[in-house]
Amino acid sequence: MEEVTRKLVGLLDVAPLGDDHFSGESDDLGFPNVFGGQVLGQGLMATSRTVEGRLAHSMHAYFLRPGNPHRGIDYEVQRVRDGGTFSVRRVIARQDEREILTAMVSFQVPEEGFEHQFDVPAAPDPEGLESEEALNEQVRHLIPEERREQMMKERAIDIRPVDPTDPLRPEPGEPCRQSWFRARGPLPDDPVLHRAILAYASDFGLLATSMRPHGAGFSTPGLQVASLDHAIWFHRALRLDDWLLYDMDSPSASSGRGMNRGTLFNRNGELVASVAQEALIRQRT
Repeated sequence: MEEVTRKLVGLLDVAPLGDDHFSGESDDLGFPNVFGGQVLGQGLMATSRTVEGRLAHSMHAYFLRPGNPHRGIDYEVQRVRDGGTFSVRRVIARQDEREILTAMVSFQVPEEGFEHQFDVPAAPDPEGLESEEALNEQVRHLIPEERREQMMKERAIDIRPVDPTDPLRPEPGEPCRQSWFRARGPLPDDPVLHRAILAYASDFGLLATSMRPHGAGFSTPGLQVASLDHAIWFHRALRLDDWLLYDMDSPSASSGRGMNRGTLFNRNGELVASVAQEALIRQRT
């Protein structure tokens, strides 16, 4: 396992404190605040530690306050219900006794049922695409010094955009994006871990979809950007050490908010998960 992958696995391995409380470390990815995907992944892992014989099939989270990437996070899990088939947990993430995220997670026993899905969209194979890191390297000399460390930092997720945009001078385009991603190395055969890493990775790039029609990006002056909520539905078994196609679109933006959706397919064309997120995209004057 590569060191960066080992670090991610350790990051998501929240430590039990007793009474359904867990402690998670934070990783500074160079963003002003803690990366939202980290809190999603750790929250999913914490709730999963209180359930046996059932896997998460959905997670609905609200980001309440920005988190500090240099401080740990406390996760309080509340056992809402354990039924014959489903279990529901609530998790509250806190820093310095202030809530930064709250989420509901539902778990289900393995079950057979009706099967259908959308067809996998057309996309080139990931092997022929350049990674985000390689693309950023090409414009390193143009990146402002205050953003260079964040954009050039090695990440545990290898992301390969299908139709990359210039991160410094984005041009208006259709409200849709595609990328392939996977962990940078093999992972243990733990379905809970793979779901947690998917939750972590699903927050990369999704928000930017709603900015694309407006020729805006994270470098646009005066633009205030933040994830407001995030929902994930897990449809089928999945692995994060093999490529997943992340097909994203943004059906609407209004009132300073952008709506983003994503569907994730494996190399066999199976739809393994769906994601939805609303984000703040406020233009300050």
